[in-house]
Amino acid sequence: MGWLDYHLHEFRFGGASRDEALLIGIPSDYVWDDSPEVQPGWGIPIIDFLSGSGDRTEYEYDFGDGWIHEITLLSVEPREKGQRYPKCVAGERSCPPEDSGGVHGYQSLLEILFDPSHPEHESISHWIPSGWGPELFKPEKVRFDNPLKRWEKAFTEADG
Repeated sequence: MGWLDYHLHEFRFGGASRDEALLIGIPSDYVWDDSPEVQPGWGIPIIDFLSGSGDRTEYEYDFGDGWIHEITLLSVEPREKGQRYPKCVAGERSCPPEDSGGVHGYQSLLEILFDPSHPEHESISHWIPSGWGPELFKPEKVRFDNPLKRWEKAFTEADG
């Protein structure tokens, strides 16, 4: 997605509700008695659950902002020699900036960015990553990282 994994996130497989689903993502240090257990994404590959045409999952990033995505694997193509996998072959629009406030916050952010007369335009413009634009998307720039390395970078490098 382009986010930096600074927030909890999870893939949900099966089940009619979160309580019934297999959850794979970043386990929280704060677990309540009635909350379902999240399996670490670096320990359970999602390819075990998302590998055949038509397989589906729900993905949520940043539980406070609530970015929820429905993912469907459309097809599995033959491997091409010399290609790095997995790879992104298509998509639309840029990932919203980290901490942009969910769907409603993001809509507000775009309104501010596209209105140079808005009182918050200048301060918001400085907060947005350089080169970012909502319509920009280049599948060839998408990189898939090892989940454990991403977790270590997001949650342990700042501690060291």
